[in-house]
Amino acid sequence: MTIQFTLNQQTVEVAERDKDMPLLWYLREQQGLKGTKFGCGIGQCGACTVHYNGMAMRSCSITLGQAQGADILTIEGLAPSEDKLHPVQEAWMEIDVPQCGYCQAGQIMAAAAMFKQHPNPSEAQIEQAMTNICRCGTYVRIRKAIALTADKLAKEVS
Repeated sequence: MTIQFTLNQQTVEVAERDKDMPLLWYLREQQGLKGTKFGCGIGQCGACTVHYNGMAMRSCSITLGQAQGADILTIEGLAPSEDKLHPVQEAWMEIDVPQCGYCQAGQIMAAAAMFKQHPNPSEAQIEQAMTNICRCGTYVRIRKAIALTADKLAKEVS
């Protein structure tokens, strides 16, 4: 038997015997997707954040068995095309958010999932969605990039 799910818009199959492997390890070691980082291993820091059926989730806390039938998106699959970045990625670059950069893929994935649900998020919605930890303390620049993304998305709608 196999476990089947979609990873960055491609169907993948994994042996049933690997059902207890954390999704994070599969992404990094089996698929070579190194953008999803190992941080704490207990689902708190958010460095391993991916989209699981459109929701921001910590991939260290999801097993391959739990991924059965799911749609998984990593930072490598976030951009709509090779020549166009996701609006959150564009804002991150424009604001120059990263310091060390280790947590940034997880931060971007959390923000992108938030914007799917709330294109014009309130402060409370941002607080609820952005729970990832940044050891360098780039929270002010992260908030500026979120505000810039919200402004750009609002202009696209109008």
